[in-house]
Amino acid sequence: MDTSAPKHAHTSFSTPAPRSPFRRRRIIWALLTVFAVVFFFGAPWELPARGLGSSVSRANIAQLVKQKQWQPEEVYGLLHMVTNAEMEGQVLSHDSATDPRKPMELSVYNAGKEGNWRKYVAELEENYPVVVFSKTYCPHSRKAKALLETYDLVPAPKIVEADIREDGDLLKLLLHRLTGRATFPNTIVHGKTIGGSDDLQSLHAQGLLKGIFEAAGVKVLGDVPGPSS
Repeated sequence: MDTSAPKHAHTSFSTPAPRSPFRRRRIIWALLTVFAVVFFFGAPWELPARGLGSSVSRANIAQLVKQKQWQPEEVYGLLHMVTNAEMEGQVLSHDSATDPRKPMELSVYNAGKEGNWRKYVAELEENYPVVVFSKTYCPHSRKAKALLETYDLVPAPKIVEADIREDGDLLKLLLHRLTGRATFPNTIVHGKTIGGSDDLQSLHAQGLLKGIFEAAGVKVLGDVPGPSS
């Protein structure tokens, strides 16, 4: 008979291996990434604007970029140059850098400055909705101007006499490209040509010219035929 003490089964307990530094770093980076996403996209933020009286937020930045990108059609640059009081005496240069047959930057029409074109266009639409490019000696121009006088328009048309300007030849090429008309007179309403002398006479005879001006926000005080006449 075996009197020796019974053998007990030996149970071994393994100690879990410590987490590796690589795994800890991965967890930390994941937490930081989540925090950054929540902070940037979920919470409003503002950047202080040095020298400005207010802060610049994401919305403000987007709005500023949008405003900077907006530009009117090139014809408004030309109309601004020939109507704006601050541009009085400003003419297009005949140097090789100015080619009226090709699209030009709006700054060319604004003494080389970028400017606020939303403001310029608004002023133009309010003060000079009708612009007539003319020549002083041209019988067709005289006939067109005489007809427009009978309409007694308010605001009055801005008359631009191309033949007494130093850049008259350039204006002719520009108007041909921008409006499709290379002859004078050229009557422009809100940036769109309505034609020359014969066109005005035809619209007048049909009683349509008055309606065109009134639709453009121009008052017609003269006793002229309208659509219902």
